[in-house]
Formats: sequence, structure tokens, C-alpha cells
Amino acid sequence: MHATNTKTQWGQFLPLVTVFFFWGFVAASNDILIPVFKEAFHLSQEQSQLVSLAFYVAYTVGSLIYLAVSRFMGVDLVNKMGYKNGLALGLVISAAGTLLFLPAANTGSFTLMLSGLFIVGLGFSLQQTAANPLAIALGSPETGSQRLTLAGGVNNFGTTIGPLIVSFAIFGAPTSMNRQLSIESVKFPYLMLGAAFLLVAIMLKFSSLPDRPAVQANEDSGHASGKQSALQFPQLVMGMLAIFVYVGVEVSTASNLPAYMESKLGLQTRDVAPFISLYWASLMIGRWTGAVEAFDVQAGLGKLLKFLAPYLAFSVFLLVNAIAQHELSQFYVYAAIVLVLIAADMLSQGNPAKMLGIFSLLGIAGLVIGMSTSGMVSVYAFTSIGLFCSTLWPCIFTLAISGLGKHTGQGSNYLIMMIMGGGIVSWLQGYVADKIGIQMSYLVGVVCFAYLAFYAWKVQGILRAQGIKLGKTSTAGH
Repeated sequence: MHATNTKTQWGQFLPLVTVFFFWGFVAASNDILIPVFKEAFHLSQEQSQLVSLAFYVAYTVGSLIYLAVSRFMGVDLVNKMGYKNGLALGLVISAAGTLLFLPAANTGSFTLMLSGLFIVGLGFSLQQTAANPLAIALGSPETGSQRLTLAGGVNNFGTTIGPLIVSFAIFGAPTSMNRQLSIESVKFPYLMLGAAFLLVAIMLKFSSLPDRPAVQANEDSGHASGKQSALQFPQLVMGMLAIFVYVGVEVSTASNLPAYMESKLGLQTRDVAPFISLYWASLMIGRWTGAVEAFDVQAGLGKLLKFLAPYLAFSVFLLVNAIAQHELSQFYVYAAIVLVLIAADMLSQGNPAKMLGIFSLLGIAGLVIGMSTSGMVSVYAFTSIGLFCSTLWPCIFTLAISGLGKHTGQGSNYLIMMIMGGGIVSWLQGYVADKIGIQMSYLVGVVCFAYLAFYAWKVQGILRAQGIKLGKTSTAGH
């Protein structure tokens, strides 16, 4: 009977992870849209980063709308409508956003393009609210991290292939001689994506997913005694800023990379796609490495998997780029950089504060090398930031909600709001790039990592004072 239940749970989980794939696909595809829009609409680097701003700020706006509606109704919105209905509605909202790409492309309207991305992000905000707790609820709490890790891996697969597919849709195969950029070609991949949103919404609606699973809230008042709000916990307030700058440096590093490679290496927009794919694949490499912690394996096998998992993820990147007909030899050297990730992961011993500190310092080193070198050395230094960002989300999340007790749900919602950092920091780096140059603009990322390193040091004392001990963290991405 247990085997049947497990099979049913994983059967229910598989259609859910499609939603996680969509999040990654669209987020990474924005990095191709940015240079395309910049050229087509004759934008400055700052103006081109409005793409990231419109998409990521939508998460915060969506969360605020969700809180306002829930308060007006006097009940949590997803609990009222059901998790399946919440997911389906979120997908329909996102599909409506993709429809705007049709008139936007036909009329050449940058404003309509941004509006479409904003609405897609609004839908994603509702999907995030329902999907994460639903993934945890589909089975025993002990295996919840495994399901989230798998979902994070699927998300990163979407980020890896998204730039390649959108680039192919706009420019064709790398071997083609078509070098003409037509803004009208942007509409086709997004209209197809909208159709996929609607198809999955229908599938989820009629799937065997539970509409109201027994999501277990943390009601243990423990360390939360005497607190009336999650915002009274310093680890959360500082963690909100940490999430803001983490998502910011993760997104801005990639979204400004095309402009760097075009201006400093002389590449064309269509030639940048595999490097954007490598950046987001780096997050997949890091998360697959950390995912070994989520499974109960013997110590010897665990050490072996620490080496095998990242290179398996790297092989996935090489495979999809081979299918896309990109030259692979230029990426082989990156296998050596992955060794730095493996060593750092082992050194952290799974401790979230220690891991956050080590990876933040490596992020600073990567950006400094990228700013002080040239050619492919600088490109690989910048793409390595994907490796060092890969495990920061769960580290920050774990540290920020530790000890919140009955306020954990409220604290989690505040953290999700701070995803808007992906848009604001990207726009800020674009503004700085217009003032001091694209390469030196990565100083913005250095400041972000510096705060993360400070938070990693400071939060340990805060939690120690509250009598909270830290364990290992899961590696699911946002």
C-alpha cells in the first residue's frame, strides 16, 4: 500500500514540476530579449534593463495584491480557491500576458512588450504561492526537500534551454546566414509559450493533484513567543535585504552579460545565447551538486556523487548546445572551474551560514577577476557567478525563517516579495554601465555579495542569541 501511495504522490508531482520549468524558461529567456530590444528599439543599457525590472517587480506587486485580496476576504486566497485552482489561475494570467506580444510585435511597441512580461510575472507570483507548499505537501515531510530539489533541477533545465530556444526562434540556427533582426519574430515563441501555459492549466485542473492538501504549518511558538509580527525578527528583516540583493546579483550578472560580450568581444546578439545558457546551467550544476545532501546515501557514495552530479549537469548543458548546433570546444575549460564549486561545497559541510559566506566571497572573487581581465577569461569569470549563486536561495531562506515559529508563513511571503531585487539591481547596473562602462558596472554585484557575506556572519550571532542551532539546508532554487 505504501508503494502505491508513493507512486501516486510522485505521479501527482510530475505535472506540478512543469510549472517550475516555466519559471526558469521565461526568466533566462529575458536575457536574450534584453539585447534584442536594445538593438530594435535603440535603447541605452539602463533602458534595456526595464525588461528585468518589469518582470521581477511583478512578483512583488502580485504578492501585495494577494495579501490585499486575502485580507479583504478574511481568508487566505489559495486556501479559499484551492491549490489546483490557484495554479491554474496563475497560468491563465501568464498566458494573457503572452498574448500582448502579438500586438506589441506587430506595432513595434516596447511598452506593450514590457506590459506582457509584467503580466506573465504576475501570474508567476500566484503560481509560486501555490506551487512551493503544494510540492512539500505531496508526501511525507521527510522527503519534502527531495521534491523541492527535483523541482529546482527542472527549473534550472528551463533556464538552460530557454535562451537557446528563444534565440533560435528569433535568429534561426547558428549556421544560418540570417543576420537580420526582426522584432516581429519575438511573438512566435511567446505565443507558443502562452498556449503551453493554457494546456498545462487544463491538465492541472483535471489532474489527480489534491486541491487542498494537508499543508503543515509551523505553529510551534517556541522562539516566536512574545512576537506579534515576523518583522520583529532581525534575521528575517536582514534576510529580506539578502534575498533582494541575491536575486539582484544573480539576474543582473546575466542580463548585462550580452552587452559586455557585444561591446568588448565584438560578438553579435545571436552568438551570446550559449553563454547565457552556460550561466544558467551553472546554477543547475551547483544545485545538482548540493542536491546530494537531500538523499540518504552512504558517506563514500555521497562523496562520489559530489563529483558526478555537477559533471552530469554540465553534460546536459553540452548536450542541449550540441543539439542547438553550437561549437562546444570553447566550453570544455569550464569543467575545471566546476572543481572550485565542488571544493567550496565540501568545505561548507552543508551549514547554511558557512555556505553563504564562502560562496559570497567566491562571488566577489569571480566579479573582480571578470572586471580586471579581458577576453574569454573575463567571460568565464562572470559566468562562474552562476555557480556561486546556485545554493544561496535556500541558505538565505533557511537562515531568515529560523525561529519564526507561527510567523513562518508570513515571513516566507515577505521573502518572496523581495524577488523584485532581480529587476531593480539589473536596472541599477544598467544605469551604472551607462556612466562608467559595462565592465566596471559589475561593481554593483560586488556590493551585493559583500552584504551577503556580512549577513552570513551577522545572522549566526543573532540565531545563537535566540538559542537556535543550524542544521543542513536543502538546495531548491526559487
